Amino acid sequence: QVQLVESGGGLVQAGGSLRLSCAASGTIFSIKNMAWYRQAPGKPRELVATITSSRSTNYADSVKGRFTISRDNAKISVYLQMNSLRPEDTAVYYCNAQIWVHHAAGYLEHWGQGTLVTVSS
Repeated sequence: QVQLVESGGGLVQAGGSLRLSCAASGTIFSIKNMAWYRQAPGKPRELVATITSSRSTNYADSVKGRFTISRDNAKISVYLQMNSLRPEDTAVYYCNAQIWVHHAAGYLEHWGQGTLVTVSS
């Protein structure tokens, strides 16, 4: 089976920085796209940033210029560097990856358990 485990969340003041990490483990054959989503209280989950296997990136307008997504294929990990944090960035952040598990028929979506980021004003 596959697990995605996030870390790096916490409490930070507005204007501060945090770096989220997500490590995948299991019988993994290949990973295609990786992404970070977030869900604020009372709001639907939204896409924050994506990175392809060739490291092409895409960002939500609300985080462009402040957040940077990266990946380390050797460590089967994806990261989210968050700078100039704002109170409206407060949310549970989820790691997402398209993973091909050994003996599977193709890529399937996998999610981490989430890590809470709280930005105080």
